[in-house]
Amino acid sequence: MNSTIENPWTVEAVRALGLTTDVETAGAILGIGRSKAYALAKRGQFPARLLRVGRSYVVPVPGILELLGVPVV
Repeated sequence: MNSTIENPWTVEAVRALGLTTDVETAGAILGIGRSKAYALAKRGQFPARLLRVGRSYVVPVPGILELLGVPVV
């Protein structure tokens, strides 16, 4: 049995999210757990740019792609 966990986030899957996504999804793409992602966001230390919308955060998808070294088309 192979114990390797495969990341379901392909470049195409990330691009298909649209212009923004939530902190939990962005964290999953970057390999950060849900609780840690929200803690980093609250402290202003999330690795990708965040936008505050009311009491929520959204993460621009082009910023995630750029952080991963993927050309934004």
